[in-house]
Amino acid sequence: MATSRPKLTRRGFLGRATVAAAGSVAAPYVLTSTALGAQGKPPASDRVGVGMIGCGGRGSGLGVGQVLGVCDTWRNRRERLAQARGATPYADFRELLARDEIDAVTIGTPDHWHVPIGVAAAKAGKDMYIEKPLGVSIHQDITCRETIKRYGRIFQYGTQQRSSDHCRYGCELVRSGRIGEVKELFVRAPNSGPGGDPTPKPIPDGLDYDQWLGPARWTPFTGCPLGGGNWYHCYDYALGFIAGWGAHPLDILVWGYDTHLAGNWEIEGTGKISPEGRNDAVYDWDVHITFANGVKMHFVPGGDYTEFKGTEGWIGISRGGIKSDPPSLIKSPIGPGDVHLPVSRGHGANFLDAVRTRTQPVSHIDDAVRSDAFSHVSDIAIRCGRKIVWDPVKETIVGDDEAARRMVRPMREPWRL
Repeated sequence: MATSRPKLTRRGFLGRATVAAAGSVAAPYVLTSTALGAQGKPPASDRVGVGMIGCGGRGSGLGVGQVLGVCDTWRNRRERLAQARGATPYADFRELLARDEIDAVTIGTPDHWHVPIGVAAAKAGKDMYIEKPLGVSIHQDITCRETIKRYGRIFQYGTQQRSSDHCRYGCELVRSGRIGEVKELFVRAPNSGPGGDPTPKPIPDGLDYDQWLGPARWTPFTGCPLGGGNWYHCYDYALGFIAGWGAHPLDILVWGYDTHLAGNWEIEGTGKISPEGRNDAVYDWDVHITFANGVKMHFVPGGDYTEFKGTEGWIGISRGGIKSDPPSLIKSPIGPGDVHLPVSRGHGANFLDAVRTRTQPVSHIDDAVRSDAFSHVSDIAIRCGRKIVWDPVKETIVGDDEAARRMVRPMREPWRL
């Protein structure tokens, strides 16, 4: 039977929040007392109290369950969404996490906040739905996974294509051997690009810019948080679309083929990084990966597409559908003896079901880390300008100390994992 969590006051939690400063660590637990129906509240089977962290762009559309609190560094965003949802607005996510009534959170912030808030949420006893990509470094991804498992939390990754029937079916066909032995993998994702005015500007009224920056290095305000996607292509806050959109087709790749069991990876690639303007994420990338088992992978910009090539044909999967050669491959049924992947009839509903039943959701933390690794090693190989080797078992870059140091992203004080 699940245990209820120890009483933790708002003041006590804020004093020990791990992303704020080093401190003591609470003991793991499984379900909150309110989720079990304590104090006359309905049980989790009927109600999941949710806090929304990040209320702009994708974040504003992630409301699932009973929304009790909303948090954003923009005052107008949090107040507007709080009023619409009948929830309490918060300027500081730590105050939202300290609420006992909140069982789970959605994290739809800029990318550099995903893991720091996710780690804090796990230590506060909250389950979480985190938008893709996961972290801005390999170290962040691994730390997030370790913390989630240590504290027994439920994690759903925002790779919604796993809740699409045709994506699941295409991956089941590959895993069931319809294309024979896998020999080549091909992935496309939308491109990043240069641009952005780096001129400092006045901080708008209603924005807590220091909190928005959080663990990112301090830079003058240039208007970056103003638009929905202005920060996507700034390396301080994200890796660009090599990760921010690449997470979708790369996740399908991992769902259809066990790349972490294919031996060490050799990664080499080229890409552009603009020396001018605000945008400094990699764009026009061209990455080649060779796995120790001989399978080769090609990762380029352009669309949202994953292709598996085998000895007996190929299957291509996009969010719009699947195709194959020969065409008969995608007309064959998945039989009792074939591989059956988890069925999800809705990404948000799948998350809530997992929270209620304490079962693994369709986009779990292990595959989130595995798929995110492709973006990171691709970016590192491009920035280093040479071939690197990734050990997916030890989860480290081998034989190259300079490249390995890029697995860790410095965090601005006082923030830490």
